[in-house]
Amino acid sequence: MASTAVKSRARIGDLLTVQGRPIHVRQDGPTDGKPVLLLHGFEGSVHWWDAVTPLLADTYRVIRVDLLGFGCTGGDYGFDQEGQGSMLAALLTELGVANVAVVGHSWGADAALAVAARSPRISEIVVLDQAPDLSYLNVPAATPLLTLGPIARLLQRFAPEPIVRQALRAGFAPKFDLARATPSVHQMFLDHQAMSWRAYRAVSTDRRKALAANPLDRQIRRLALPALVIHGRLDGMYDWAVTRDRYTAAGARFELIDSAGHSPNVETPAAFTAHLRDFLAAPAAPSPASD
Repeated sequence: MASTAVKSRARIGDLLTVQGRPIHVRQDGPTDGKPVLLLHGFEGSVHWWDAVTPLLADTYRVIRVDLLGFGCTGGDYGFDQEGQGSMLAALLTELGVANVAVVGHSWGADAALAVAARSPRISEIVVLDQAPDLSYLNVPAATPLLTLGPIARLLQRFAPEPIVRQALRAGFAPKFDLARATPSVHQMFLDHQAMSWRAYRAVSTDRRKALAANPLDRQIRRLALPALVIHGRLDGMYDWAVTRDRYTAAGARFELIDSAGHSPNVETPAAFTAHLRDFLAAPAAPSPASD
């Protein structure tokens, strides 16, 4: 059943029934263009690609999805790679698209790799500001408290907008002006309110264990698809050099955006899009050997 928080959100796309659940999907650009599937991060929604979409939609068929538990999709289960990947694979079949480049921002990278592992319709993978695992994640010491059910529920439903805005600062470069962001800070707050409170534990605790056992760089090597990793030099959550070394060792291409933090899709959409377009236009590199 969809989360009741979804009722307060305005849809900008269609609600498609996938595996018996309503999934919020927004499509832009030519229907015969190469499909690019954009997946948001934790506490996000399709709106986190609002600045990127116009820069791609002249050429590409841009498909944005609110993942399970978030945005106008809502719901209280299916947050892990198995759930998100299965839903996305079924969605691509429903849409009838192929040769799809999937892009995952932060936590959305898990879903990007999950659908690539489950659907032959994925042809390229792009990881945006997500380390292979959480072993060197830099977050406040109190963050694990958010995984406690009563605290998570109270924070998700009742945290005032200024508190949420302050927490969001970790997702951007220190000097980035949130007041000029697209989406707006208020939209980010609505995204926070719309998500399931149960996702806190899934992302903060369950995910840490899952990625320790099966990190994203290992998944990329196993998939043997063309892969690009884009990272902001000013990302305060993950060390970009460690991230670069691990992904390039797995066969991925790496691009660094000097002026961006954890969210280049919001902070530097033109630079992010330029790297993405260059990657998609390049001849496919030889696939790395799978392990």
